[in-house]
Amino acid sequence: MKKIEVFGTGCKKCIQTEEMIKNKAQEMGAEIDLSHIFDPVEIATRGIMTTPAVMVDGKLVHKGGLPNDGEIAQWLAGAD
Repeated sequence: MKKIEVFGTGCKKCIQTEEMIKNKAQEMGAEIDLSHIFDPVEIATRGIMTTPAVMVDGKLVHKGGLPNDGEIAQWLAGAD
């Protein structure tokens, strides 16, 4: 099971990123532990300056703007 964290204070793109990951995981049958970090202090503490940002298993894989479908599929499949 992949641990996926979405970082963003609740803007439209942050919420959309979370939904895109949920939908792709369901489509692929991937088990994920998805959480959304809204707290700006925690976001900054993790060294994230641009949102939305995504961490998979503790590794920053995306920051700023919406990810594309192929990127999300790679995260869920475990490819780098």
